[in-house]
Amino acid sequence: MKKEYFGTDGIRGKVGNFPMTADFALKLGRAVGKVLVTKEKPLVIIGKDTRISGYMFEAALEAGLVSAGVDILLLGPMPTPAIAYLTRTFRASAGIVISASHNPYYDNGIKFFDSEGRKLSDEIEYKIESLINEQSTSVDSDHLGKAIRIEDAPGRYIEYCKRALPTKLSLQGLHLVVDCANGASYHIAPSVFEELGAKVTAIHNEPNGTNINANCGATSLGNLQQIVLKEKADLGIALDGDADRVMMVDKKGEKVDGDELIAVIAKHRLDYENLKADIVGTKMSNIGLELAMTDLGLKFWRADVGDRYVIQKLRECGGMIGGENSGHVIIRDCIETGDGIIAALQVLRAVVETKQPLHELKQVMKKYPQVLINISIKKSIDFEKSIAIQAAVKEVEQQLLGRGRVLLRASGTEPLIRVMVEGQNGAETQQFAEKIADVVLSECT
Repeated sequence: MKKEYFGTDGIRGKVGNFPMTADFALKLGRAVGKVLVTKEKPLVIIGKDTRISGYMFEAALEAGLVSAGVDILLLGPMPTPAIAYLTRTFRASAGIVISASHNPYYDNGIKFFDSEGRKLSDEIEYKIESLINEQSTSVDSDHLGKAIRIEDAPGRYIEYCKRALPTKLSLQGLHLVVDCANGASYHIAPSVFEELGAKVTAIHNEPNGTNINANCGATSLGNLQQIVLKEKADLGIALDGDADRVMMVDKKGEKVDGDELIAVIAKHRLDYENLKADIVGTKMSNIGLELAMTDLGLKFWRADVGDRYVIQKLRECGGMIGGENSGHVIIRDCIETGDGIIAALQVLRAVVETKQPLHELKQVMKKYPQVLINISIKKSIDFEKSIAIQAAVKEVEQQLLGRGRVLLRASGTEPLIRVMVEGQNGAETQQFAEKIADVVLSECT
């Protein structure tokens, strides 16, 4: 059964358009509160990124939760993985993040963690949805919840991140450029790397409510690449708006994506800790990652796109490292959700302990040319039942002759259909992707 409001990563949309309205957030908070009132006084943590609309949704959720008898800890701007961590450490019933991750400022979203800092189960999401449109009620005044603002949340998370590296390991001697995407990590990420000994040049760390992800961060590396080269830095680190994903730039100014970061971390863990656990990617992961892991003697699994599915597959197969080429990287012995800062620290550990630059470490995998075209759609379509689209896909697959892949998928967070083609020849792969994209576009407009 399809959910009415929840997507692959909570609820998300354009601010002011249903369901991203203050009224809906109030009802959502009340519904969540009703689901959580299984003990005398449940506690919920709320954090957000730096979007101007975060104030509105924070207040609406707070009102709904308090009316259901839930106590609240307000953390202010904090990375999504920090909410997962602090939900556990405060022994809270749930954590809520107000963020649209890598989307522009005019979008926002609301996502949840359970008491273990994990994404909510489908069962709980269905239960919340069933209560959203119930008649508005409030507990008696003597059972209303209270809201308290926690001032030391950033410091708590900074110390947690630092513990992801061995105690005696220092980043001294490394010059890092850190792009905070004008998002939730602006007051955290530079401090983490500086306190571990690195020289840090922080950029895009002055949020104003509307500049989050604007030509910066993990989805826009151009400025970071230029500054890494200009500063002659060892590497660059680009987080997205809520810091749950990371991309990097090596000293030559070349992009290092999530697949390559996973490969670097996995090889280092294998070489230095003999960690032979399975590796999990997604249907979008470059085939070069799969081949590299196989060459290392590690089993590689593909999950559906979305970090919740990667985490699910990691638990099923007993894996420790997984993620997406978009930069969600999960290191399960550190935290069971995508964490851009933690992932970057694992890569830096490999750089320090091997005494090799990132440009050399990433050679562990050879990337196959991969072309991704995002198609904005005005109407939904079941492309698996479209005769024209399936004919185009079949034709391209026949021309690839087993030397590549074709993947079509609808975005879980935006009105897009993603066309991905992978092959050995870059120009040919581009032509194939454009051919399929033209057919998809004609069917969706």
